[in-house]
Amino acid sequence: MDLSPRTFLFGGKAAPGYYMAKLIIKLITSVGEAVNNDPAVKDRLKVVFLPNYNVTQGQLIYPAADLSEQISTAGKEASGTGNMKFAMNGALTIGTLDGANIEIRDAVGPENFFLFGLTADQVEATISHGYDPRTIYESHPFLREAIDGIASGQFSRGDSSLFRPLVDQLINRDPYLLFADYHSYVECQDHISQIWRDQETWSKMSILNAAGMGKFSSDRSIREYSQNIWHADSLTR
Repeated sequence: MDLSPRTFLFGGKAAPGYYMAKLIIKLITSVGEAVNNDPAVKDRLKVVFLPNYNVTQGQLIYPAADLSEQISTAGKEASGTGNMKFAMNGALTIGTLDGANIEIRDAVGPENFFLFGLTADQVEATISHGYDPRTIYESHPFLREAIDGIASGQFSRGDSSLFRPLVDQLINRDPYLLFADYHSYVECQDHISQIWRDQETWSKMSILNAAGMGKFSSDRSIREYSQNIWHADSLTR
């Protein structure tokens, strides 16, 4: 099996009443249980969910990560700072043209950013023309196999009903167009694996990511707030 070793770290929280978010977390941990105990990928693939993810954990994860996955649907996610922290510490980013990803890609150069997925305009156009996720599900064998595995109870100890709400939403609605971005995401990950094998190129890209992140410093942000929002004079000389 020609597979670059990877450990996938998931961090997040779900509000007590957010049923679907809690079910997604349950799916992550269930997939992790299956993957981490599979002898076929014993030394090549691990899945870890970090409960109660917070800044303290982030202080350890940001400098340790090689790849930052910022994979929100274009036009759906507010600009965040987690991807900036990863990039400042040398992690390369795979992401869509969404939120702060756009600014990061401009700062480090398109050649040092792994871009995939629809643009915000393409997302709107896809929805307006009548998006049908079931068609994509039926036309991509690997995607269909993964979804069918979840639906069958493969990751829930035979309970085929546990993740049914997630499966039904994806196949029948897919409000975040995950299926639409699927093929592009897989191709981008294949490209990432190829780059990873060339450690000289990867290291160069990592250095350029960290070096290009100066514009996101708190000093610059506060200075611009003072000048453009508060119209306050600086006390520094």
